[in-house]
Amino acid sequence: MRCPSCADTQTRVVDSRDTGDAIRRRRECQKCGHRFTTHERIERRVLWVVKREGRKEPFSPEKIKAGLALACRKRPLDEQVMEDLVRQVTDILFSTKGTEVSSSEVGETVMRLLRERDEVAYVRFASVYQAFESVDQFVDAVNPLKDAE
Repeated sequence: MRCPSCADTQTRVVDSRDTGDAIRRRRECQKCGHRFTTHERIERRVLWVVKREGRKEPFSPEKIKAGLALACRKRPLDEQVMEDLVRQVTDILFSTKGTEVSSSEVGETVMRLLRERDEVAYVRFASVYQAFESVDQFVDAVNPLKDAE
C-alpha cells in the first residue's frame, strides 16, 4: 500500500474492522508517520447479459430494481422487499459458472421470485418483460395463477 502523503510503500496496519461489505483498515506510513484509511472489498467478476439480438452489456442490479419499482407501484411491497429481491436475483445469477447470462434468464429469475411475493406485480412485470400485445397473452399469464389456488 502506497502512502498518500509521501508515496512510500512501507505501511503498517494499525486497526482493522469488518464493515459488512468491506474491511476498513487504518494504516500508518513507516517513513512519514501519516495515517490513512483503506477499504478492501472482494472484487466480483463481471457478469455479461446477452440480449435477444446478441448484444452484450454488463449486468446491472439497478435495472432490475427499476423494473421492480414499476411493477410494484401501488402494491404492498416495501423498499426492503424489493432490495431483497434484487439481492436474491443477483446472488442467483452470480452463482452460475460462466461469465455470461441471457436476458431471458434474468427475466425468468425475476418473475419466479416476484410471483412468490405478489401475483399482481408478477403479471405487471411479465407484461412488460414479455411484451404482451393482446388480452390473450394476459390471460395466459394469469391462468396458471388461478390454477395454483
